[in-house]
Formats: sequence, structure tokens, C-alpha cells
Amino acid sequence: MLFKRRIQDSTHGPTTYVAASTTIVGTITGKGAYVFCGSVEGDCDIDGPLTLAEGGRWKGILKATDIVVAGVVEGDVVAKQRVEISGSARITGSLSGNSIAVAEGAIIAGEIKVTSGEAPVTFQEKRQA
Repeated sequence: MLFKRRIQDSTHGPTTYVAASTTIVGTITGKGAYVFCGSVEGDCDIDGPLTLAEGGRWKGILKATDIVVAGVVEGDVVAKQRVEISGSARITGSLSGNSIAVAEGAIIAGEIKVTSGEAPVTFQEKRQA
């Protein structure tokens, strides 16, 4: 079995993209892969991987199976499985996930809780998103 370090490498099926010029206000629920490039004010509960792209902004609770944050979050990030924080990420809120990887340069103002009991992992980003 091939191990994929990055959450984006292991997604299957169609992906829902939200453009950079889009603003969403409200609660978002769904199943499948989602990539948010715009602004969101509200909470979400996604059954699948969620990516907040660089330049994206989120105010509220991000909850999904796997989460990649490269943008700005004002609120908590809660993953059932993995959380990956890119070097461009700015988070004001807590992080929770079974495993958490944080790139050098990321700013997190809040508690980090790894539910598996393992320590968070740091990494240097060596490839483009």
C-alpha cells in the first residue's frame, strides 16, 4: 500500500471548489472533498477532506474528516483524522485531530490537541500545493 503524506494526495472522486471571489455565510454540510478559496463565515461539518486554500478566510468552526489549512481561520479546527497546517496558515483557535502536522512558518494562537496521544509533527514545505 502506498502511503500518502499529504491529505490532498489521497482524495478520490469529484471535488467541490469554492472560488476566491465567493463569500458564504451560514452552515455548510456535505460529503466528499471540498476546497475553499474564498471567504466563509459560519460552521461546517464535512464527511470528507476539506482544504482552506492560501488566501482563503474562515470565521467559524471547521469540522471534517481530514483538514488542510493554508489560509486564515478565526475559530476551531476539528478533524476526525488528520490535520495539515501549511506554512502560510494563520489560525486563531484550537486544533484537534488524530494526527497533526504543522509546517514551519504557520502561526497558531490556540491549543493543539492530538487525539491519538502522539506529539504534533513539524515539517518544511518542499513542494507546491
